[in-house]
Amino acid sequence: MPLYEYRCKACGEGLEEVQPVGSGPPGPCPACGGELRRVYGRVAVRFSGWGFSRTDSLVPGDRPRKDFKALREKAEEIAEG
Repeated sequence: MPLYEYRCKACGEGLEEVQPVGSGPPGPCPACGGELRRVYGRVAVRFSGWGFSRTDSLVPGDRPRKDFKALREKAEEIAEG
């Protein structure tokens, strides 16, 4: 079961509670009886493996890449007719 963090709206007291996924606040604040609100923290996400935009272009020959010089030459060729 995940560990959830709550903070009291009235007094600011913090509380951590192990609860099933999707559960509501565990009840009133133990310090003052006020309403507890869930605190959302930062999450670390690491994308790894193929299928993500950062790694898609690393496969050699997967997508033909042309440098600026080649593109300019092609544009001039088209412009000249």
